[in-house]
Amino acid sequence: MNLDTPIKEIPRIGPVFLKKLQRIGIKTVEDLLFHFPHRYEDFSDIRPISKIKVNETCCLQGKILEIGNLRTWKKRIILTEAIVEDKTGAIKVIWFNQSYLTQTLKQGDWVCLAGKISSGKKGIYLSSPAYEKIPVINDKLSMTNLTHTGGIIPVYPETEGLSSRWLRYILRPLLIKLKNEIPEILPLEIIKKYNFLPRAQALWRVHFPDSISSAQKAKERFSFEGLFLIGLSVLKERLKLNKEKAPAIPFNVNLTKEFVASLSFKLTDAQRKCTWQIFKDLEKPRPMSRLLEGDVGSGKTVIAVMAALNVVRAGYQVAFMAPTEILAKQHFQEVTKLLRPFKIKIAFLTGKEDKIISLKLKNEILEISRRKLLEKTRKGEIDILIGTHSLIQDKVRFKNLALCIVDEQHRFGVKQRAHLIQSPMSNTQHRIIPHLLSMTATPIPRTLALTVYGDLDLSILDEMPKGRKKIITRVIPPKEREEAYNFAKEQTKFGNQVFVICPRIESGKSKIKKETAMGWDEVKAVKEEYEKLSKKIFPDLKIEMLHGKMKAKEREKIMKNFKNKKIDILVSTSVVEVGVDVPGATVMIIEGAERFGLAQLHQFRGRVGRSNLQSYCFLFTDSSAKRTRQRLEAIVKADDGFELAQKDLEIRGPGSLYGVKQWGIPDLAMENLKDISLVEKTREEAKELLAKDPELKKYPSLKERLEKFQKRIHLE
Repeated sequence: MNLDTPIKEIPRIGPVFLKKLQRIGIKTVEDLLFHFPHRYEDFSDIRPISKIKVNETCCLQGKILEIGNLRTWKKRIILTEAIVEDKTGAIKVIWFNQSYLTQTLKQGDWVCLAGKISSGKKGIYLSSPAYEKIPVINDKLSMTNLTHTGGIIPVYPETEGLSSRWLRYILRPLLIKLKNEIPEILPLEIIKKYNFLPRAQALWRVHFPDSISSAQKAKERFSFEGLFLIGLSVLKERLKLNKEKAPAIPFNVNLTKEFVASLSFKLTDAQRKCTWQIFKDLEKPRPMSRLLEGDVGSGKTVIAVMAALNVVRAGYQVAFMAPTEILAKQHFQEVTKLLRPFKIKIAFLTGKEDKIISLKLKNEILEISRRKLLEKTRKGEIDILIGTHSLIQDKVRFKNLALCIVDEQHRFGVKQRAHLIQSPMSNTQHRIIPHLLSMTATPIPRTLALTVYGDLDLSILDEMPKGRKKIITRVIPPKEREEAYNFAKEQTKFGNQVFVICPRIESGKSKIKKETAMGWDEVKAVKEEYEKLSKKIFPDLKIEMLHGKMKAKEREKIMKNFKNKKIDILVSTSVVEVGVDVPGATVMIIEGAERFGLAQLHQFRGRVGRSNLQSYCFLFTDSSAKRTRQRLEAIVKADDGFELAQKDLEIRGPGSLYGVKQWGIPDLAMENLKDISLVEKTREEAKELLAKDPELKKYPSLKERLEKFQKRIHLE
């Protein structure tokens, strides 16, 4: 047996437990060994029965004098009662609804028990303690093999039917058996430098420590290891990318000046700085991988269009992708408007089966068949193709693609870029990989930027266009709702509009599969809010709703009507991208604001305040919890998305914030993505190691572990 052995081959794991383990992603021995405890119970304080005190949690040892079951008629509960005695006295022990214990524990057994001392009608008793029989060897009690009591006891993240007790029962013999099969993967110099425990020893101490500090020291080693592997992974990707070839796009100074002069506004200093960084990258013969980050409304699209214009005028094509059709359509309209004076051929491709595509050609919008559009793209007759991620389908091919612009998907790797190209460009030995410009409106804290996005260069838009007023934000408790609704109604009298965002409401009783139930519950929330607002609160206003279960054409029509001021109030789900630029929207109401993270609330707030009109954001909450108030007050005071993203990272963790939980990153490394000093330390060590040995030839165990790690995480 080794670390790669499937769990079905582990003794004492039958078909029932096999399914339960696989359900939480445990498929191999290694997966099981690295399913770490999330906390520990300290049962090391073993006391004589005469010294115990009520309401304290303690551990005691003794002999069972008697044990049996009885049923309470009032509450119909089965009690298992025992009397346990040591040299100093005896105590009653009671377990609730665990009648099977009389088959496990017998009169005369020596036991170790850990739990809380309670008092009641039955006097003082030990309530539902953890238990374990103490082996008797040569007429002496053997205390060395205790697993569930008598020391520091691990408590694991549990799922239905997989208790911590069962996991300890499986893990202890497994670790003993494999103690010589756990290879060391960290370089010896790093282990010495940071005084880390050897890997096998650390693994034992994580699961069965002799003290809390011992467990902590073991976890520190694995925290470093997890972040070190992420660092190696992203830095190796960067090295790999630097070996690839990309078209070198010259900076067209006159063209850029002409474009800037055509704008109806002045670029901010931040926009100029970021544009220059992108142009310098495009001039290089290796693929750019740059992440442009900035708050909603900071002007990312204009920068992307300048880059696209330079690429097109150099004789190449551009792919522009967005996560939703609504946002893709918005980009199509915006790019078309900005590039109207430059006679650029722009097309829009949807992922639906309707086969009708809009083509911008000679300032007219034409509808052509999908087949014809794909043919034109393949021949190089389309300069910029805008759409959803349907652009990376097999049928979409470009003749000379040089730039991919991706909105709100930071990961778009070499394989995906290469997939868009029909064939390598002629007269080159290497394939040609397009440049990548990724954009995000969710500011990323430095720790995440250094680790999971460490292979991307960052351009940060930290300046908003001039003339924008600060959005007034208020937390609205139930008693102030009516006042907020009246204010919103007054705004509509001036021709202004209102967004209402509804949170996800999960229904535990839904018969639909969990992943689909969430979406339908969210729709339900929107429908209920729509009914309430249109019938009771604002019966004289024009109200519409928007959610992801609607057909694309219906959603598009509603957004168009909202933008054209045919709708006063739009009620929407949180998952639907409502980022269409609506300058007339001045009020954002967020229902159940405590259900969202700070970064997400900031994103919603950025949907208003997109003109010179004063705008408002009302955070509706029924919660009076102190922590909720602190979180919501943070967004009231701060208008800097980067500051809020850092706070959100500290409060909720990166898994909730950026979906990295789905990337397969180990929990311990995930938790430590918040620790900037540890992140920087592991990154520097990874960089130093790869500088000496890029292929990790001197570290075969580390190389093998890294390859496994890269298969399991998906950062692209």
